[in-house]
Amino acid sequence: MPSSDPAAGALGALPIFGFVARHDRPLSDGAAQEAAWMERAAATGRAAAHLWHGERGLVVPRSYARSPRWAQACTASAAAGWPVQVRSSGGGLVPQGPGVLNLSLCWPVADGQRMDIDLVYRAFCTELATALWRLDLTTHTAAVAGSFCDGRYNLAVGAAKLVGTAQCWRRLQGVQVVLAHALVLVDADPVALTGRCNDFEAALGHERRYRAEALTSVAQAWPTAHAGAAAPADLSARTAQALAEQFARVLAPRVQAA
Repeated sequence: MPSSDPAAGALGALPIFGFVARHDRPLSDGAAQEAAWMERAAATGRAAAHLWHGERGLVVPRSYARSPRWAQACTASAAAGWPVQVRSSGGGLVPQGPGVLNLSLCWPVADGQRMDIDLVYRAFCTELATALWRLDLTTHTAAVAGSFCDGRYNLAVGAAKLVGTAQCWRRLQGVQVVLAHALVLVDADPVALTGRCNDFEAALGHERRYRAEALTSVAQAWPTAHAGAAAPADLSARTAQALAEQFARVLAPRVQAA
């Protein structure tokens, strides 16, 4: 069953998305794309949903750039095949690349409508948990100590984080716009991702370290949920389809070129 943590009444916090745009090529700068989608929501007054993959790399908040070792750490990470991008929002370090699926929702909010960040998070997690339930995965909302970019509104399987969520509110063109973002580990290797994140934190001189056992993936959770069966070869497509079907309320998902 879907997670029972989020209140059912929170579902009204999300708008109706006519369709989910599925991008068929990795986006080189997901943060910039999300900013553009927010601008479009402000200009058109319409909600939009996007499923996408990013190119391999690390994405960090601006606070990381204040480290005196910033330039050297970025150079070393890029040389290892993990270029670093800076986003304007807060949070922590997150990896992007193969096996990592992103869902970005953005919509305008009418003036006078109450800003309730927790309500949006609860509604978002309910929909995400229901989408994963379509894959027979049971999740719950929880903070998971030792996971990268930890927060109260992760979706976890047991004690391991499967989905991370983030939220951003901005006034654009005189309109308040919400961005809700989810990062889903589909078949990326939690050990490899954790090691790369720890290498970057160490290069910056930070004491923060992450634990590989604090993460899981859809591929790792699949055998337990399916009587020991191995994850299917089309797992990425199945996961994207489950999310698209959950959030698309009017039309079938659309595939877009990046």
